Amino acid sequence: MNKRSKIGICVCVLLLCAIGAGIGIQMYRLEVRNFSSKDGESHGFYIYPDTPTDSLTQQLLQEYDVLSLRRWKKDVKRFALRQPKPGYYKLPAQFGDKHLIRRLQLGTETPVHISFTNAIRTREQLAKHLSSRLLIDSADIASRMNDDAYLQPFGFNKETILCMFLPNTYEVYWTISADQLFQRFAKEYRSFWTDSRQEQAKQIGLTPVETAVLASIVESETRNKDEHPIIASLYLNRLRKGMHLQACPTAIYASGNFKLRRVLKKHLAIDSPYNTYKYAGLPPGPIRAANGATIDSVLHAPKTEYLYMCANPDFSGTHIFSSNYKQHAQTAKLYQQQLNKRKIK
Repeated sequence: MNKRSKIGICVCVLLLCAIGAGIGIQMYRLEVRNFSSKDGESHGFYIYPDTPTDSLTQQLLQEYDVLSLRRWKKDVKRFALRQPKPGYYKLPAQFGDKHLIRRLQLGTETPVHISFTNAIRTREQLAKHLSSRLLIDSADIASRMNDDAYLQPFGFNKETILCMFLPNTYEVYWTISADQLFQRFAKEYRSFWTDSRQEQAKQIGLTPVETAVLASIVESETRNKDEHPIIASLYLNRLRKGMHLQACPTAIYASGNFKLRRVLKKHLAIDSPYNTYKYAGLPPGPIRAANGATIDSVLHAPKTEYLYMCANPDFSGTHIFSSNYKQHAQTAKLYQQQLNKRKIK
């Protein structure tokens, strides 16, 4: 083999190596790593409907370094990523172009966690809270909560629908639809209300919805969870005797001023079906989203003779319970005196 032939072979080998290396680099960026997070951590991105790929690229570059932006743009065209599907995507610290392109094409989202507490008092508050964490418009949620015909198959109406939404943390997709959201909470509600709980509610003379309504009143009376079963027992006693519940939280709810610190006679006179000073029995719906634990406190309320309760005059956050009005009146007088002394209006 002459010298020229040897040189030609060497050139071919080097050319093939260069081509192979080039292909290897391209495959590496496609399959293994073209993007690396700047802090070495995974990052999540919210992709809204109709987001163009250029905007997506700019989002990525805020958190990730890219080995070859040119390669990324070529792969986007090669795999025809024209319109990324909306969703929340949690991306690893390192990934190749194909990983992201396929996820965006298939809409392989990462679930998000939504949670809410018993601080939710109204349908409007809940609709706004949920929509702030999901892609759904709050109006889409609120309109369903206010539509008795829509709620009827779920077993609720606009006054009771808050009972279906049990405070907790839930894992859902960010792009979940309003209808899917209601179906999900209906499933969670049915899961909570086991046959055993339904039977316990029946034994105390309440339906599951009525139990949740009473639990919402109990929760509104105090943050002291140890007192929840006793307060539940007191109100159950009143219901059985046909007495007005006379629960101050219901008067506060009827007033619409949830920050009200002192209930006056004018508040007790508010003409609202939620005001249990004015109307006998339970209000038509809950006055807040009641926790499952408080519902269980109602279901397992102890047997007592209590009919009255008053906030402790020492402002310890506890209550003084009594079975006769004379004793209750004495405690109430002391409590009113302390309110006046502290200038709480």
